[in-house]
Parts: sequence; C-alpha cells; structure tokens
Amino acid sequence: MGRIVGFFSETARELKKTSWPTKKDLVRSSLVVLAGTVFIGAYVAVVDFSLFQVASLLLDMVR
Repeated sequence: MGRIVGFFSETARELKKTSWPTKKDLVRSSLVVLAGTVFIGAYVAVVDFSLFQVASLLLDMVR
C-alpha cells in the first residue's frame, strides 16, 4: 500500500514542476496539427487517385 501512496505522491510532485502551455500556445499547436493532418490527407488522396488511374489505364491497355 505504501508503494501506491508513494507513486501518487511523486506523481503530484512532478506535475507541480510541469510547465503547462498557455491557451494561445495550445490553440496554435492544435491548428498546426490540424492543418498538417488535412495537408497529408489531401496528399495521400491525390496520390491514391493518381495511382488508381494509372493502374486502370494499364489494365485497359492489357485487355
């Protein structure tokens, strides 16, 4: 039981040392992550569509 109490005691002590971001920093970071996700998703969609078209073209040439 003492180990569990010690764990939570140390955890609370470490959380007090933590430097939390401001609301402005948090919003900015979230927007960067969201924009990156949208950009990468769009890139993957374009590449997927392009490769599908190339594969379809090649398959039509074989038939």
